[in-house]
Amino acid sequence: MAALSAWFWNERFWLPHNVTWADLADPAPGVEYPKPGHLLAALPLALGIFVVRIFFERFIASACARALHIQAGAGRRAQPNAVLEKVFTSITKNPDSRHLDGLSKQLDWEVRKVQRWFRHRRNQDKPSTHTKFCESMWRFSFYLGIFIYGIQFLWQTPWMWDTRHCWYGYPYQVMTPGLYHYYITELAFYWSLMFSQFTDIKRKDFLIMFIHHLATVSLISFSYANNMARVGSLVLCVHDASDFLLEAAKMANYAKSQRVCDFLFILFSVVFYITRLVIFPIWVLNSTMFESWAIVGPYPSWWLFNVLLLILQVMHIFWSYLISRIAYKAIMRGKVRFPYEQEVIAGGDEPLVEGGTEGTNGWVLSQKPGSRRVFPQDHAAYLGPIHTKPNPGLNAHIFHQTSLSSIRSRRFGGL
Repeated sequence: MAALSAWFWNERFWLPHNVTWADLADPAPGVEYPKPGHLLAALPLALGIFVVRIFFERFIASACARALHIQAGAGRRAQPNAVLEKVFTSITKNPDSRHLDGLSKQLDWEVRKVQRWFRHRRNQDKPSTHTKFCESMWRFSFYLGIFIYGIQFLWQTPWMWDTRHCWYGYPYQVMTPGLYHYYITELAFYWSLMFSQFTDIKRKDFLIMFIHHLATVSLISFSYANNMARVGSLVLCVHDASDFLLEAAKMANYAKSQRVCDFLFILFSVVFYITRLVIFPIWVLNSTMFESWAIVGPYPSWWLFNVLLLILQVMHIFWSYLISRIAYKAIMRGKVRFPYEQEVIAGGDEPLVEGGTEGTNGWVLSQKPGSRRVFPQDHAAYLGPIHTKPNPGLNAHIFHQTSLSSIRSRRFGGL
């Protein structure tokens, strides 16, 4: 174990030339340098943040949701059936026509009734809008709070105004209490997100966000261990600037305030583009790649740190592309919809795609030309008059919009 630790903490990798861990071990009285052991404090703090979140969502966010008339209704539940439950849990949640026909004969049910049971059963496991609102409000509150703290702290630091101060005297840079609290709180929050992701709302981008949280924890820990916390604080602040706006847009969406949602998304997009595509490369990457080269010089962990930041910038470009697609589609359809969003029709089930001119198995046609989107006939009354002949001039659903709006809800995914 000692040999493995010595190999991992090799001074020639972590520190500039002619600097050793011993040089940083005994600073002058009243001076504190970052030590890897400090990072362990983030773990109990992550647990504390998770407990605070539970109380916040239960008592504060839930009250706000009710004030906005977002109720925590359970929705319609599937009637108990041992045979169908076994198929649902062990075989498939979306049976094909072969399974549907077999179950229909086994239970002496109509195929449409079996379909309806699976639809209601899937909807049982989906979180309510109330739950999603509470989760977004918690993230909004934290992101906004940590961003305000970061701005207030960095405003008083010299490296906020001249990024070369990130490297003057490196690595003999004092870890101030404000910088320590900023770093450890951010690290603890992302640890808590990693753990709580397994109990939070399951979204289609679960794996992507888990990798994102893991990369964030690794980058924060890495920059703290080799005392790049000054430039790391700039990276954190740049990223926090837009996150709370996205969560605010989600809350407006769950509250069915479409205009506010659209405005907040536009504001989020502008801030995202400016911070991630302009400020980050010009302000942060320029400092880590060129100013640090001139003042400190390269060494192994320096190369790794910059490679990680460049990968982060590639992710910024990819996310900006996704946001641009959303903005384009919003212009075309007149309202914002988000990646990994799931449209919920008549109880929360996603639309299915079927063939045939009239629809089959109890589903009726309603979609733009070139594709076939279908809805259950037993909910046709809620949709108003349905036209099975597509209109080539329209790129939208062809059914009564006012009736549809009363039963439609949306789900966000992470960016």
